[in-house]
Amino acid sequence: MTQTLIPAPLTAEAFAPFGDVLEATGVPDKIINQGLCGRWHDCARLDFGDGRAGISVFKAEPRTLPYRLDMVERHPDGSQAFIPLSQCAFLVIVSADDQGCPGTPRAFLTAPGQGINLLRGTWHGVLTPLQDPGLFAVIDRIGPGPNLEEHWFDTPYRVLPGQD
Repeated sequence: MTQTLIPAPLTAEAFAPFGDVLEATGVPDKIINQGLCGRWHDCARLDFGDGRAGISVFKAEPRTLPYRLDMVERHPDGSQAFIPLSQCAFLVIVSADDQGCPGTPRAFLTAPGQGINLLRGTWHGVLTPLQDPGLFAVIDRIGPGPNLEEHWFDTPYRVLPGQD
């Protein structure tokens, strides 16, 4: 038996308990570079314990909907930002903490060009692009010691396509 999730569009308001939506919408905070560049300033709450911020490049295999969610993970020592290197949507799954375990997951579907920053300790699904190339810049903690906890669900979830 599986449980069902329907992804909602990713919005800053809905995602706020889990992290930040990274996007260039509305009016920029600053105009720089001789008036030719808008800057949306300080968009993510980066938070690292022991260690430093690092930028890595990930290449993830595309997945399809319906998608089977049987595991989530979290990083207790640092936030983690995913910035797509293409204009492709991806699936984001997050869950509030419930006494050290994930609560009921929530699924979001990004719009092309949106990235996310997961707050430190946020339960989340694995990187789930929905089409090639699956390339992301990832900003997260680089440092000593373990920074990964996994939780496997007794009953998996099935993420279905949203209603158009």
